[in-house]
Amino acid sequence: MDKGGVFTTHEYREPPLVPGQDPTGPIETLLGSFATEGEAVAVGRAAWETFRQSGSHDVAWWLVRATGEELARWIADSGSDVQRVLNLRTNTLVELSH
Repeated sequence: MDKGGVFTTHEYREPPLVPGQDPTGPIETLLGSFATEGEAVAVGRAAWETFRQSGSHDVAWWLVRATGEELARWIADSGSDVQRVLNLRTNTLVELSH
């Protein structure tokens, strides 16, 4: 098991604003808990890629976190083809190169 313990993958979706209605805010869905960071990222990446191909107008983003951590280890959003990973030395997100 990775040093961080259990890794969770989360999806957040926020429907488009509808004139005259209050914003709903993001809706969080836990996509799963995994023994390794790689498994968690693979699930998040698959959800991100599927969403980007769906044509949805929701704003959405995906995060992988280790248990007990507030900073994301991996992040992607629906409006970008860029994925980011956490540099554990600096606690900053850096662009993931393909």
